[in-house]
This record gives sequence, structure tokens and C-alpha cells, in this order.
Amino acid sequence: MTPAPPLISCSSSCYPRTPVTHVGQPVPAVNQPDPDGSANGSASGSHGAPGFKDVVMAYVGLTKPRVIELLLLTTVPVMFFAERGIPSLGLVLATVVGGTLSAGSASAYNCVYDRDIDEQMRRTRRRALPRHIVTARSALVFASVLAILSTVVLVVWVNLLSAGLAVLANAFYVLGYTMVLKRRTTQNIVWGGLAGCFPALIGWTAVTNELSWVPVILFAVVFFWTPPHTWALALRYREDYAGVDVPMLPVVVPAREVGRQIVLYAWVMVATSLLLWPVAGTGLFYPIAAAVLGAVFLVEAHRMWGRARGTEDLSVIQPMRLFHHSNLYLSLLFVAVALDPLLKL
Repeated sequence: MTPAPPLISCSSSCYPRTPVTHVGQPVPAVNQPDPDGSANGSASGSHGAPGFKDVVMAYVGLTKPRVIELLLLTTVPVMFFAERGIPSLGLVLATVVGGTLSAGSASAYNCVYDRDIDEQMRRTRRRALPRHIVTARSALVFASVLAILSTVVLVVWVNLLSAGLAVLANAFYVLGYTMVLKRRTTQNIVWGGLAGCFPALIGWTAVTNELSWVPVILFAVVFFWTPPHTWALALRYREDYAGVDVPMLPVVVPAREVGRQIVLYAWVMVATSLLLWPVAGTGLFYPIAAAVLGAVFLVEAHRMWGRARGTEDLSVIQPMRLFHHSNLYLSLLFVAVALDPLLKL
């Protein structure tokens, strides 16, 4: 299956160094939760030496817990589907622990590399490194330890194939997305998002110790889901990205074009999700659920595109509405993946 890349790309020379539009009143940095799940920490760290709780929460924040939640939500249901029932609790636990450590490691590496721009972006400047609660060296050691522990857990208690896929996902997110793509091209999240698709493969191989077209389809669903999900968030924070020269698509094209790209990817995503029915021989529950969830998502995507056609005012476009719908869509779709073999309809 060949992914459909964005219809517009841009080099670092063609996006502005100033915000392309005014979002409205600045959002205060203090106590603003990061959509990616990074812990902001308490305000006490800015008034004196951080306490033990501040330091612990800072290290937790480096792992971006909400991102981990989404990744695990695409791992465990696939294990149920691969088992065609309820997999071994011990295997699920080992896969979850290994996957959590691997994803946390990748996020921590990302925080280390991006600490310069995190200090300037209002949604990220309350993270641990910009606030100097954790040093870059300590965060780097922390990320490396998590990576090693993840590999050990997956090799010993799951299998070598799943461990290799986790290492590949970690390396691609850090080297491919964070260090190469993110600051250079509007296609950053399209291809960089591949790393977030690996949990579907890992969940399958944890049970079967082999790959097949079934997890590849679920991998592709997450791949096509990632741009609409991320571009909706990037549209809300486009001033942040423009200010630090990160060419997210909403920084370099008008909102109406972002909306159009989101709609295109959404249609491909829904079509891909329905392929699981004939390829995997699911029951009727999954295709019905996928069709209903897909229809709701498409309606929301088209509505946002419609709102964006005549304005750049984000209070009118409401991109975060689609962002939250995308989280709900992916969560419920993979719940349907897990339930389908149990219901046997």
C-alpha cells in the first residue's frame, strides 16, 4: 500500500519566521496542559529549588504519558485480535511494560533534542528541560536506560521480533522524525508518524511471532490517521511552530488547504480501516463499527474544512474539536478490533 503524501511540500526557505496569523489572546504558559501529555510541573519549580515530587513528575513528563496511552491503545487490542480471544495476561503485561518503556524513551530523546524550541513555544515551555528541573545529560541517560530496559523486557518475556520492531520505531522517531524531518519539511509528520504506527505490528507479533497483512492494514490506518490528528493540533498552535521555524503544514499554507488535506487523508483512513473486514475475515461487528466511526469522523473533517474556507480565525475553525474527535475515533476503532473476536458475530 503506497501512502498518499501531502499535496504541498515546502523547504525551510519558504515558510515565515513570524506567525502567519493571530490566534487570539496568548495562552498562559503556567498550568497549560500539553496535548501530547507532557507534564507541565507545578509552579513551585519557578520560585525555588524543585522538590522531590517536582523532579519525579518532570521525569514522568519526559515520557509524554498521553502519547503512551494512545500507543498502548493500538497495541493491546491487536493482541486480542491476533489471539482471536483473550491473550495471556503475562504476555500482555510484558508487552505493555516493554512498549511503555520504549515509547517513553523515544519521547525523552525528543525532549532532549527539541529543548531549544520547547523553551520558545508556549505549549511546551513548562516542560522539564526548559524549566531546568532536569538537565539535558540526565534526560539523555534516562532515555537510554528506558531504551535498554525496554529491549530486555521484550526480548526476554515477549520475543525478538517484537523487540526489534520497538527498537526500529524508537530509532525512526528520534533519528528520522525529530532530527531530520521535523524542522525541514511539511511532510515531517506524514513520514515521521510512521513511528507511531509500529505498536500495531508489535501487538500482533507479540502473540504470533510473525507478520502478516492484518497488522499491516492496522499500521496503515494509524499512518493515515496521524496527519489529520496532528495537523488539527498544529493549526491551533501554528504561531508557536512558525515562531521557531518548524514548517508544520498549517504554518505554510492557509487553513482551507489544511482542511482539504485533512479531508483527503480522512477518506483514505476510513477506506483502509474497512479493508480489515475482507482481509482478516472479521465478524460483522468490526465493519459496522468502523463504518459508523468513520462516517462521524468524515463529517467532522468536512465541517472543519467548511469552516476554514472563508476565514483564518481559529475561534471559527475550531481545530481542537477535530483533534479530540480523532483521539476518540482511534480509541473506539481499536476497541472494536479487540471486541470483534470476542463477540463472534
